[in-house]
Amino acid sequence: MSYKGPAKVQKVMVQPINLIFRYLQNRSRVQVWLYENVQLRIEGHIVGFDEYMNLVLDEAEEFNTKSGARKHLGRIMMKGDNITLIQNVNPLAAPLT
Repeated sequence: MSYKGPAKVQKVMVQPINLIFRYLQNRSRVQVWLYENVQLRIEGHIVGFDEYMNLVLDEAEEFNTKSGARKHLGRIMMKGDNITLIQNVNPLAAPLT
């Protein structure tokens, strides 16, 4: 048998809507980076979303990265136009397999 190089590994593409839905199902705490506002981030649990990436967040908090200050917001609706990035706050607590 001859060596043919490394085996090709196919990676499955994950649709963004599927990842958001997984965050919703797992009740993961997410951090949302805001468009053109690098010092302010929003954290909370996704309880709803739509095809425009509008999000409903529960137990939301505003987090200022410069001062470290937090402000409780409660349940909010974020317009998808304002979202740059959504990330899991504690990825080790709930693996996304």
